Amino acid sequence: MAERSTAAVDVADNSGDEPLAAETAQATADGVDTQNGRAADGTMPEKDGDRRTPAPAAAPELHSGHKLARRYRLEECVTRLDGFSSWRAMDEKLRRAVGVHLLPADHARARAVLAAARSSALLGDPRFVQVLDAVEENDLVYVVHEWLPDATELTAVLAAGPMEPHEAYQLVSQVSQAMAAAHREGLAHLRLTPSAILRTSTGQYRIRGLAVNAALRGITSETPQRTDTEAIGALLYASLTQRWPYENDAYGLTGLPKGVGLIAPDQVRAGVHRGLGELAMRALANDGATASRQEPACTTPEELSKAVAAMPRIRPPEPTFTAPPEYQHTTYQQGSYGRPQGPGMPTAQVLTVVPPPPPLTSRTGRVLKWGVAALLIAALGLGSWQLADTLLNRSNQGSTNGSQTTQQKPADIEEKKAPALLTITGAREYAPDDKPQDAGSVRNTYDRDSTTYWRTKYYLDGPDLKPSIKAGVGIVYDLGSEHEVTSASIEVRFAGNHTTTTLYAVDSLAPSGTVSSMPKLATAKTSDSSFTLTVEEPVKTRYVLLWMTAMPWAPPEGGSGAGYKQAITDVKFTG
Repeated sequence: MAERSTAAVDVADNSGDEPLAAETAQATADGVDTQNGRAADGTMPEKDGDRRTPAPAAAPELHSGHKLARRYRLEECVTRLDGFSSWRAMDEKLRRAVGVHLLPADHARARAVLAAARSSALLGDPRFVQVLDAVEENDLVYVVHEWLPDATELTAVLAAGPMEPHEAYQLVSQVSQAMAAAHREGLAHLRLTPSAILRTSTGQYRIRGLAVNAALRGITSETPQRTDTEAIGALLYASLTQRWPYENDAYGLTGLPKGVGLIAPDQVRAGVHRGLGELAMRALANDGATASRQEPACTTPEELSKAVAAMPRIRPPEPTFTAPPEYQHTTYQQGSYGRPQGPGMPTAQVLTVVPPPPPLTSRTGRVLKWGVAALLIAALGLGSWQLADTLLNRSNQGSTNGSQTTQQKPADIEEKKAPALLTITGAREYAPDDKPQDAGSVRNTYDRDSTTYWRTKYYLDGPDLKPSIKAGVGIVYDLGSEHEVTSASIEVRFAGNHTTTTLYAVDSLAPSGTVSSMPKLATAKTSDSSFTLTVEEPVKTRYVLLWMTAMPWAPPEGGSGAGYKQAITDVKFTG
């Protein structure tokens, strides 16, 4: 009886397996990195209690052109080892390329592969290469997965050289967040190698082989989270140094010198970003040695993801612009337009242009020049006389009528003071429902550091908060003494539709009464990441409440899920 499911499986990473042919390795297939005819990671040690189950010696004997379920036509065998084979195939129903893993139904790992495929399919996370089908049929078990023609293996990216700090930051951030989500669902990878990471044309990273790669090879681990975290650390280490952080060479990368152990990335290559280098050391298993600041090691993808989110932002490199080519005259401008050019043809005749003589050099010209000059002088004199006569008449008329003009002296003009930046001496989160958002991070909003912030919790309804769930979130600021507040500038972390903020004058850091009873200073609604609230009638106050009632939708980051939320990075008051 055929057993079919709509589950799907990721592209298996076969780095370290014997390929059918070296030239079949490519990013969208089960790419095999080979070195001198051997798998690049063939000597990779099994760590952290990894175990392999035995497997038959031969894979199913199929050929190009064979069809599975009258739909998937096998086209090219990519890998054949351990009793299974991997193929590039064509889905004739949807007319698209797919990948297929095949193994006999009586294979020792067949049941584990089917279970892993169906489990990873249920995750449905777009950061992983998606599963399309997992089937047991006609004494065969086969798993169908996505084929990404525009993706590039991380192996090929690293072969071109070390990554820029911003690109390495994107790699470790996206991969750690994706694996943290997978482990929350009870799924591990156990084979996170450079061949398992794909970079799309849009710069996003996707992971293939979740759970399935390990099942195909019979790999298990007693500490799966530590295994995957160490693997992410190795990927980050390799992206910073273009060296594999172990003594053996693998994935086209040279290993570390034998006998020296694991050394920091900045000791391998000059110019390595210090923060990223320390993060790689915290993720790798290195006998207790961590970063130079002796921060605790990261043992789970969740811890690593939070450590990445806590780092200061790494900006992308400035774009480089090439100088435009030097301007070239056309044949028309060079005087040869429409003339035949070539061997045996007469060259274009060069005409010598004689410059015209200076104008008005004759006797008649000199007389004309002096005549025009005399007329101009006479016209200027007549105009000046008429202007003076008109002004004198107006002055006399004003004296006759007894009208007087009083000029305002500079002393009579009230000097306007330029707005000055007010000093914030303290702040406290305002939570009338006794459910604070992030009370310990309030100081980050006025510490003059744009990389730190105070962040709200995330809500599923928005952008306007529901009063029945949360009327609003806010912070009360202490200006030290009473000041006439004229405006406030606010920097937030998330842009989008939309953020609504209102300023109120309050009596203390823990104001009494409801928000509606407090004197309102200004309100603003924006979709940008920075905005200014201007007070129409300045009010003297010492304490100001910043009250937020609407927040935009933002993706998950640093342990905070996706939803309607906001983070304040910088607040300044002027008066």
